[in-house]
Amino acid sequence: MSAKKQEPKILGTTDYQPDGFKWTRLKKIDWEDETGKKRVWEAAERSTRGKSGVDAVAIIALLDHPSRPLSTVILEQYRPPIGNTVIELPAGLVDEGEKPEEAALRELQEETGYGGEGEGAGKATVEHVSPLLVSDPGLTNANMVLATVRVKLAESDPEPKQKLDEGEHIVKRVVEVSELYNVLQEYNEKGFTVDARLAHWAMGWHMAVRTDKK
Repeated sequence: MSAKKQEPKILGTTDYQPDGFKWTRLKKIDWEDETGKKRVWEAAERSTRGKSGVDAVAIIALLDHPSRPLSTVILEQYRPPIGNTVIELPAGLVDEGEKPEEAALRELQEETGYGGEGEGAGKATVEHVSPLLVSDPGLTNANMVLATVRVKLAESDPEPKQKLDEGEHIVKRVVEVSELYNVLQEYNEKGFTVDARLAHWAMGWHMAVRTDKK
């Protein structure tokens, strides 16, 4: 006879804050599974989460130009945990007292130049914010929301300049949305690493277009 099922539950947690760690802490989780067996899980979590409960925001920027195809902005950024340059969406942490929508517009402006002040920035509007999402729940409780921001551009708008913080080395690239899936395949073939959030969006768009053509 199989064991009676129950709802899994957390029995307790122990936090470890290594010396010199500013952004992350480690955690040991004692929990009980569906069969009542006591288990231990090791995890990492951000130590910067504010009262909003949202760690970060990633941005799908839709560049709406009068005479060009719908495009988006992707970034090339070296990520030490991966040991490689990662192709990803604009993204960043949500500051204390900041709404995710505000963080999305701020990060988009800083990392791409779009949506803020200055030549070529355009007018940015947050069209949608996803529910709270997690990316790697087997390792961390870090969460995020995905914001869709439409940027209205004028015919003569030049390419806006990034407003990067000191120490940030981010290369931006504007890509037609219809070509995004193929562009990411090319990056992969060249040895870059593609972020899952960007890949999932590109694959979803690609699959939707293929389905519409059938």
